[in-house]
Amino acid sequence: MSIPSLAVVQEWTQTALSHLPPPAQQALLHPLVPKALAAMLALGFLRQSNRALNTLSLNNCFSTKWDNARELVLLTGGCSGIGKQVMTELAGQGARVVIIDIQEPSFKLPPNVSFYKSDITNSVTLHTTAEQIRKDHGNPTVLINNAGVGHDGSILDEPESKIRQTFEVNTISHFLMVREFLPAMIEKNHGHVVTVASMASFVALGEMVDYCCSKASALAFHEGLGQELKNWYKAPGVKTSVIHPLWVRTPMIQQLTEAGEQFKQPVMTVERVGHAIVKQVLSGKSGQVILPENYWPASLIRAFPTWLQEKARTVASMDLRRLRDWQNKA
Repeated sequence: MSIPSLAVVQEWTQTALSHLPPPAQQALLHPLVPKALAAMLALGFLRQSNRALNTLSLNNCFSTKWDNARELVLLTGGCSGIGKQVMTELAGQGARVVIIDIQEPSFKLPPNVSFYKSDITNSVTLHTTAEQIRKDHGNPTVLINNAGVGHDGSILDEPESKIRQTFEVNTISHFLMVREFLPAMIEKNHGHVVTVASMASFVALGEMVDYCCSKASALAFHEGLGQELKNWYKAPGVKTSVIHPLWVRTPMIQQLTEAGEQFKQPVMTVERVGHAIVKQVLSGKSGQVILPENYWPASLIRAFPTWLQEKARTVASMDLRRLRDWQNKA
């Protein structure tokens, strides 16, 4: 900046300050204010630089432009909740979508959407369905592992059948789906695998331990898959993304949402989460999406000192504990 222009800025600043109330002028002229502003600018610069480096690292310095004619999206759990919203938005964009779900749709499918009923936790059943999909539509280029379940109950109280179902749907099915559909993506060095995880990937809470474990596993699956694509299969054109929503207003957390003001944590709509997933898919880039966006520090929690980690887990767990006590009294 030249000396004359700097003088103009200083004059404008002094004029602007003169129109403020005296207390505001004194506060802004405090010696710490310039330092605070400089610190804020530095943090902003570091955050933007970090985002740029993350994008370059995850995408091997290139992304893929979306083309409806080329892409075929395979979506698990697309008949309700987040999955239904993802299907609706992608279909509205003109994309071809194939849904795999254990439950049949209760609505009319758009003309560019197909449905196959299958159990994604059974490798034999899934393989038969996959063969039919390939015969009818060709090889999917985008796989969105969205299907998920969640049950409440402590480690000692929750039935074994529900614990096993949680891991089979939320974790094991990701392996089975990728084993079926990833080889064609690797062969063409083109594709995208999206893992719908959760904020529970970062923080384990009481009465939902199996769910938290399954979503931590989903995050590890995403990370390991990226390493194998890059270093084992030499397929940098196959992108990987992971989505971490907080609470989402779906039937899975109906007990929480029905509690109204008793449940203090933010709850998002399926529209918000579904739109974020679609945006990530259409970007043609690998990435990590945390929702709400301002909860991104949660991804750093395991780097905190142990006492601070335990404090964060306790605060979140006690919200659920108080809610359970209220439900038992109601």
